[in-house]
Amino acid sequence: MQKGPKIALASAGLFIVVVGALVGNQYRKNHEQGPVAKNPYPEQKLDPDDLVFLKKERPDSIKDERALIGTTVWVSAGGQLDYYVDKDKHVDYAKPVGTLLGATPLDIKDVFEEKAPASGPAVMRIPAGEKHVLLAFTLPNSSDPKTLYATPVGDYDNGLYTMLNDEIFFYDDPHQLYKHWGAATWAHIDKHEVVPGMSENQTMMALGQVMKPDSDNTGDRDVTYDNNGHPITVEFVHNKAVKITPEK
Repeated sequence: MQKGPKIALASAGLFIVVVGALVGNQYRKNHEQGPVAKNPYPEQKLDPDDLVFLKKERPDSIKDERALIGTTVWVSAGGQLDYYVDKDKHVDYAKPVGTLLGATPLDIKDVFEEKAPASGPAVMRIPAGEKHVLLAFTLPNSSDPKTLYATPVGDYDNGLYTMLNDEIFFYDDPHQLYKHWGAATWAHIDKHEVVPGMSENQTMMALGQVMKPDSDNTGDRDVTYDNNGHPITVEFVHNKAVKITPEK
């Protein structure tokens, strides 16, 4: 009476062993003998520039502008804004001193409003509105650090202020924000010159934001920079300047 169950149990045990062996062989085929699966989402290498935090203040009133008095800002919109001598909260738009260049520090001293001309360079970036809002500043790195200058940063029109500080300035020293660029690169940027190996961001900081690229393929294209009226064309390959051609 007990012989039959023993045979059944033995057969079941053999079946389990056979199934286990088949499963084990299939597992090895799938995981040891087959090709290694490729990651469909390869790790992307981030550009350190993309990790830089740029502070935004979003000013929309004279009170917000006055909060800058006593602070230092640095020019981000290089080559776009003219500046003027500030004569008792008045500027002569017909007589600009020059154009603000990238990474230039400005020590903010005052804020005032003035009617702007209806046309001309002064209103190419900052609309005339009913009046301009200007920041008065000194240039601590210049040969005359005590002279007071001013540049428009916004306008007042139809009861509203529009301030462009966030697009014009860095609120923190870009030499520290982009310290990964290295001292040698910053030495060229501060001289507003481009050398082989510089990236598009570095070149824009040196030569200004007024530029004309020949394509949308950032890092692999030719870009002509106005360079404050002295155009330079730079060829970039893999986001490094490889050819620099000043316009004659």
